[in-house]
Amino acid sequence: MASFLEENTSRESLTHWKSIYKNANQYIYETVSEIPLDKIEPLVKRVKKGIKYHYVLSESAVIPKGRKSLLKELEFDGLIEEGLVERKMKKTVQVVVVLNEKEASVAFPNIDGESDITELFYSNDPMFHEWCLDYFRYCWYGSDVFRESKIKE
Repeated sequence: MASFLEENTSRESLTHWKSIYKNANQYIYETVSEIPLDKIEPLVKRVKKGIKYHYVLSESAVIPKGRKSLLKELEFDGLIEEGLVERKMKKTVQVVVVLNEKEASVAFPNIDGESDITELFYSNDPMFHEWCLDYFRYCWYGSDVFRESKIKE
């Protein structure tokens, strides 16, 4: 059964996502509209242990200053070259999904159609996980090539 985390802060959502990263044994998949700086390092640590990371990023994503230098410091490009990281882009990402092979979370857009990570559903229920995985795949196969030049810090 999915649980609803009402009136979360984005910090609390980040805590759930870090838990999903930590619990991953095979993969981490995401559709994201923003990249909080403090989620990058825990994520890269998992990928360096062999966890595959695939993500779809919105072209208009909220990107923190310092992202590029942190990725360089963590040798992120090497993980891409090894095939552990695969990434794509969409014009917009409204529904944010973060999942591993056992658990998942989804945050739906607010009334204005903008992604809203202050409220999300989280569960390890197999049916919920399957829905999130299907949605991720739908986004993945409908996305374009990742272009770093479209990202603005």
